[in-house]
Amino acid sequence: MQYPAHIEFVAPARSYPQIWRLLLGLLLALAIYGLGIALVFGGIFLVSGPQGMEQWASEMVEATGPTGTLLVMATFVGMAVGPMIAVLVFHRRRIRSLFGPLPRVLRHFLAAAGVCALVYGASFLIPNDVAIEPAMERALWLSFLPMALAGVFIQTGAEEVLFRGYLQQQLAARFKSPLWWMVLPSILFASLHYQPSVMGDNALYVVAAAGLFGLLAADLTAKTGSIGAAWGFHFANNVVAILIVALDGPLSGLALYVAPISAAAAEIRPLILLDMGTTVVTWIIIRAAVARA
Repeated sequence: MQYPAHIEFVAPARSYPQIWRLLLGLLLALAIYGLGIALVFGGIFLVSGPQGMEQWASEMVEATGPTGTLLVMATFVGMAVGPMIAVLVFHRRRIRSLFGPLPRVLRHFLAAAGVCALVYGASFLIPNDVAIEPAMERALWLSFLPMALAGVFIQTGAEEVLFRGYLQQQLAARFKSPLWWMVLPSILFASLHYQPSVMGDNALYVVAAAGLFGLLAADLTAKTGSIGAAWGFHFANNVVAILIVALDGPLSGLALYVAPISAAAAEIRPLILLDMGTTVVTWIIIRAAVARA
């Protein structure tokens, strides 16, 4: 499966496609990600001292408060920067080649996010048995909203640059089969969502949902020749899940509403399956929309 736009997207990676370069690039990206996390904690230490850092570290683990959740999102800056440095050092290509043509990135980001807003808005009209309740006062939520949107933008952009940009490009430059450049990054992406300590028996369902999203995002990237559509898809999805209605527990600190149910509860499994179905429908519509954008 090779779309003309994907061939163009992968072309900058073909000059230095060796797997050893990719492996070293991933190690470098991991080190920079770790350095980014260390810088966040270092900043907290400078501002709050050792006792404050211990308190904020606990807040970040729980991520049930707005500031703690924002700090968690700040750690993704290192994940975004890592692949950018890796392509410069090991693949001798420009950082912007990770994104695709920037006008197309912007158009497709907005088109995908717009489609998601319509589909997810309609999905809220589908009756279900899970009640939601206010989590933050609206005025407080609005005061955090600009920083929260920036945080989700960084978090989703970092993951797209790494998985649909760097990994997909370099693997496609080396291997023709989508099993390598489409399925393998999606498996790695899904594995990062495996949290049995938080999600209990639902952990594998969440991994399946994340893996499905990864495959669909990889397809959008291949179809369009940029990460714009996948990024807009990811951004809108996380805005809904993190900023609008969150499950009670980690990463609920910036949500306007919360569903007072544990991520490990068996009751949410039908919702995960419904979400997977909504994801597929959204992908189909985004595919049609970006063809015209």
